[in-house]
Amino acid sequence: MNRWHPRQLWFWLMAPIDVPLMLVTGLLLLVALAMVASAAPERIGNQVFNMSVALVVMRIVAQTPPQRLMHLALPVYVGGLLLLIGVALFGDISKGARRWLNLGFMRVQPSEIMKIAMPLMLAWYFQRHEALLRLRDYAIAAIILLLPTALIARQPDLGTAILVFAAGFYVIFLAGLPWKVIIGMTVAAIGGAPLIWGALHDYQRARILTLLDPEKDPLGKGFHIIQSTIAIGSGGILGKGWGQGTQAQLEFIPERHTDFIFSVLSEEFGLLGNTVLLGLYSLLVGRGVMIAVNAPNSFMRLFAGAITLIFFTYAFVNMGMVSGILPVVGVPLPFVSYGGTSLVTLFVGIGILMSIHRHRMLVQK
Repeated sequence: MNRWHPRQLWFWLMAPIDVPLMLVTGLLLLVALAMVASAAPERIGNQVFNMSVALVVMRIVAQTPPQRLMHLALPVYVGGLLLLIGVALFGDISKGARRWLNLGFMRVQPSEIMKIAMPLMLAWYFQRHEALLRLRDYAIAAIILLLPTALIARQPDLGTAILVFAAGFYVIFLAGLPWKVIIGMTVAAIGGAPLIWGALHDYQRARILTLLDPEKDPLGKGFHIIQSTIAIGSGGILGKGWGQGTQAQLEFIPERHTDFIFSVLSEEFGLLGNTVLLGLYSLLVGRGVMIAVNAPNSFMRLFAGAITLIFFTYAFVNMGMVSGILPVVGVPLPFVSYGGTSLVTLFVGIGILMSIHRHRMLVQK
C-alpha cells in the first residue's frame, strides 16, 4: 500500500490555486481582519470562521472543471428562479423585506445564488448560440436577466438586484450587444425615469433624495451619509491610526463593520490606505481580465469576464455610496466587509476564475 506523502497533500491542496489571484485576495483578507478587529472586535472570531468556510468553498470550486459548471447552468438557474418565486410566496419577512426562504432544515437567501447563476446561465446560452447571434438571442437573454432581477427588486433588495442585473448585463455586453441597442436602452431609461421613480418604494426614493441633499435631515435619513463623509474626510492623507478613528470608535458610523467599513478604513488609514486598497482591487480585476482574455472558448471568456467585472461593481458601488456619490443600497465592500454569505459568494467567483485558468490548456478551442 502506498503511503500518503506530505508532498502529495501539498500538491492536492495547492494544485488548483492561482498564485497571483490568491496573493491579492489573501492581502484583502488581511485588510478585512484588521478593519473588523478595529470596528467590531467581538466579531473577529466569526469572521475568521467565515473566511475559513469561504476558502474551502473556493478550493472545491477551483477543482471543478468549467465543463461541469457549464452543464450545471440551466438547473442552477431554474432552481434559483423557483426559490425566488418561493420567497415571493412563502418567504420569511424581516425588517419589512421578504428575502429568506425557510426550507425546514435551513434558511436560504436565493438572491445570493443568482449572483453566480445569472452569469453562468447567460454564458451557457451564448455559448450555444455563438455561431449565429441575432437580435432575438439578445432579447431572450434580456428576459433571462430581467425575471430574477424583478423578483429580487420586489423583495425589496435593491442592492442585490443591481449586482445580479450587472452580472447578467456584463455577459450580454461582452457577447457583442450592439452599441445602438445600448444607446436606445439608455434613452428609454431616461425617458421612463418618471415611471421608474413611481415604481420605487418610499425608502428608496428617500435614499435618492437624501443623496441629493443629506443636510435636509441631518439627524434622520441624512445621518448615515453625513457621518460617513466626515470620517472619510477627517482621515486626511495618513489617517488617525488603527483603532483611533473617533467616528468609528464612538459609533457615529452606522454598520461600521459591514456596509460602511470603507469609512472606518478611510478615517484610520487616510488617503494612503485608500490608495493601497484601490491598488489591490486593480490587481484583482487585472488578473481576472487576463484569465478571461486567455480563456479557450466563449463560455469561459464570458463567465470569467462577468465575474471579474462584478468584483469591480461591488467595490465601485460600496465606495460610491459611503462617500456620498451614490444612494445607499446595502452592498458590502468585497472581501473586506464582515459577513458570511457575501464572502462565500465572492470566493465562489474566485474559485471559478481559478478553475478557468487551470483548465484552459485542457479545452480545445
